[in-house]
Amino acid sequence: MRPRLYIFAKAPAMGKAKTRLATDVGKVHAHRLYRTMLSKVVRKVQDPRWDTILMATPARAIGNVKEWEGLEQRPQASGSLSPRLLAAFTRRGPTIVIGTDCPQVSRNDIADGFKALRRNIAVFGPADDGGFWMMGLNGPVKPEIFQGVRWSHSETLNDVEANIEGTVHHLRTLIDVDDLKALRALRALSPQQL
Repeated sequence: MRPRLYIFAKAPAMGKAKTRLATDVGKVHAHRLYRTMLSKVVRKVQDPRWDTILMATPARAIGNVKEWEGLEQRPQASGSLSPRLLAAFTRRGPTIVIGTDCPQVSRNDIADGFKALRRNIAVFGPADDGGFWMMGLNGPVKPEIFQGVRWSHSETLNDVEANIEGTVHHLRTLIDVDDLKALRALRALSPQQL
């Protein structure tokens, strides 16, 4: 099966994305930052070696977001993150899911993820906050993989890994830009990113 990359993304509507960051920097600035991150991630991860599909929320935004142009767009499954991720991993073959919160991600990171899936059950790109910016699995997967996971928690990655039987590979750790502290850390490390 051809490798598939899913980008989970929210439509860049004022006040609907990056709400924790907006608390620190204001809605307008958070909105600008989100559009920049969204655009960078979408542009940087596409490659002819894999299919790139944008998983959108809300569904009514499909076909109406400038940053998503040129990508196949599908609605995300409904519910919490567990059923949305599970829906992404129902197909056979290597699948990677990323979000748009880590503008450091590169095409090489995605290629490294698919390469790691040849030898491992799962691959993760750990985020500095205890979560992950990438999850890769060879599907289809069982629903139990997301059971008991504390989302948006410092133990999120550990919770998911505890449900996986087999070898897990880690890629490099990136900064998940969700608040002002993370934004400052990213700018200190990579000023050109945002």
